[in-house]
Amino acid sequence: MIKKAVIAGGCFWGLEELLRSVHGVVSTEVGYAGGENDNPTYENHPGHAEAVEIEYNDTLTDYKHILDFFFQIHNPTTLNQQGNDRGSSYRSAIFFGNEEEKKIAEDMIKLVNESKRWEDPVVTTLEPLTRFWIAEDYHQDYLQKNPSGYTCHAIYFDSYLN
Repeated sequence: MIKKAVIAGGCFWGLEELLRSVHGVVSTEVGYAGGENDNPTYENHPGHAEAVEIEYNDTLTDYKHILDFFFQIHNPTTLNQQGNDRGSSYRSAIFFGNEEEKKIAEDMIKLVNESKRWEDPVVTTLEPLTRFWIAEDYHQDYLQKNPSGYTCHAIYFDSYLN
């Protein structure tokens, strides 16, 4: 069955590019979540985070493994910042759709903190998903269209689940 997850961790271009490589991910779209206005745009998205909606085949991967990879590819300990990007648009956030996802996210944050791989504690927020707004077309698949484009993401660590 196809399921969805919505996460944010800095500029959505780099997140999307790395997340699309995860076994079981069917598709990705970049957009905005967690903000104050309807129909946000790049120029007007107060309170929204740049986020990625991931569709995945739950017979090939699961929510826990999506979050595991998420914590490998961004710094979850920097408040409202990834690389050179600063502001609440670039916060680390997991937008959960139900209590089961929230619990899995809480357990992953605990695991990441207990691993001591990061010097500081995780500041990733857990926010109920109210709506995911798809970003403008020119942001979709940005690094596929612009291979030398900006990204502040990389694979920093191996799985936390080993």
